[in-house]
Amino acid sequence: MTTVLVIEDNPNNLYLIRFILKKHGFEVTEADTGKKGVEKAIEEKPDIILMDIQLPDIDGFEATGRIRQSEEAADIPIIALTSYAMTGDREKALSLGCTGYIEKPIDPDKIIAQIKEYL
Repeated sequence: MTTVLVIEDNPNNLYLIRFILKKHGFEVTEADTGKKGVEKAIEEKPDIILMDIQLPDIDGFEATGRIRQSEEAADIPIIALTSYAMTGDREKALSLGCTGYIEKPIDPDKIIAQIKEYL
């Protein structure tokens, strides 16, 4: 079973993505802060990480950098899942270590295919 670590502080967004992932047979683990997300990524080594960028402690860019610097989790695909949708935001996310970029609000009909592209 494919494990997805969702790092997201908004309970409504977390509920939606968890529901969609579980419906499609993914195992879901969660973190509501960047620091917790980094810890879980290193400890649990999920198959893929969905990373919110706006988090309450360290932002998703910093969390991504810390994961990339770890030996244990450096190769895990990380998809920025964010409402940042300005010109250049996708490029910034990719240049800072994200494997992919999905804009919020997510499209429940497309999100699984988007995730599978990076697995």
